[in-house]
Amino acid sequence: MKQSDVGSPEDYPPSADMVNSPPHYNQTGIECIDAISAATGDGYKYYLQGNIMKYLWRFDYKDKPVEDLEKAKWYLDRLIEEVMADAS
Repeated sequence: MKQSDVGSPEDYPPSADMVNSPPHYNQTGIECIDAISAATGDGYKYYLQGNIMKYLWRFDYKDKPVEDLEKAKWYLDRLIEEVMADAS
């Protein structure tokens, strides 16, 4: 699938949830995050930590700082779920 098949975020409807379910992350019926989890195994938690750091690092320099903070929170919630699942 090419970028031209997906479109750009500016073309998405205003109702698109760019934090919890960005349309461009589920073009093939498989959520990108699920594919990453399957591919990285034990490294998945490190991937989540890296994304948390990325969004916290740059939120103040972006046009939509609250959106980046919400994305950091989304990854943190996923990390908490992973840690809780490991503990049970």
